[in-house]
Order: sequence, then C-alpha cells, then structure tokens
Amino acid sequence: MPNLPQPPLDAVDQAIVEALSADARLPNNRLAERVGVAPSTCLQRVRALRERGVLRGFHAEVDLEALGRPLQALVAIRLAVHDRAQIEEFTAHVRALPGVLQVFHLAGPTDYLVWIATAGAQDLREFVVEHLATDPAVAHAETSLIYEHHRGPGIWGALEPG
Repeated sequence: MPNLPQPPLDAVDQAIVEALSADARLPNNRLAERVGVAPSTCLQRVRALRERGVLRGFHAEVDLEALGRPLQALVAIRLAVHDRAQIEEFTAHVRALPGVLQVFHLAGPTDYLVWIATAGAQDLREFVVEHLATDPAVAHAETSLIYEHHRGPGIWGALEPG
C-alpha cells in the first residue's frame, strides 16, 4: 500500500497530540475537556490518530538512576562501509543490545548516535568496546557523557511534564 499524503492535523488533533505528549496517561474524559470536544469525539480522534500512525505508542518517563543505570552516554558511530545490508544489520544489532535507549541514523560525518544507559563508567567502557568499537562494521566510535537530559517544549510548544 503506497504512502499517500495525509491531510494536516487540525487544531483539535494538534491539541490531543500535545496533551498526550505531556501526559500519555491522561484519561479520555479529561483529555476531551482539555481539547474542548465530547469524550466520544475525543476517543474517535485518538483512534484515528493511532490508525494514521501519528500516535505510535505511549511511553513512561523512567528514572534510569532508580533502575541502577545512572550513567548515560551518546556514542557517535561512523561506519567503515555504507552498504545497505550492512547498515540494516548494524541497526538491528545495536537496537537489540541491553541498555540501548534510542538509535539515531544520521546524515553527515556521523552515521549513528546511540543513546545508552549503564550502571557506571566501567560498564560503559565494556559496552563500547564489546559492542561498538570492535564491531567490524564500525570505523570510529566516540563517546560523550550526558550530564542531564530534559524534554523540549514539543513540536507545538507544550511544556515539559512535571
């Protein structure tokens, strides 16, 4: 099925996306009240947004330190070869590694940014050496520690939750 252009979101759909981005656990009645529509309309709109792929999932904001993973890092990866099969294999491999929070495939001198959370400096070192720096697909890996992480205002300027 081809990807057909989707109509732009109207103000109600935008308000729903913004509200759920700030708090995905918002009950439908409160969401409907917040965006100014009937609860049945709101539920229908949320379902339509999910079917269109606008809303792809609902996620919890997790305190990584409370889970024993206080050290976060972004690892910039440059691949040795840019073969489609190798790119797909590398992406699948990295996405499956424990501790990987997100994988960004980029244009430019860096091919990937891998966001990881570990228990400490030694675990970070072992992760990078074992899974990234010694991978034959990788030409270069550069690690940057994350001191703090904060959500931005969202696409339409929603405030950070909490």
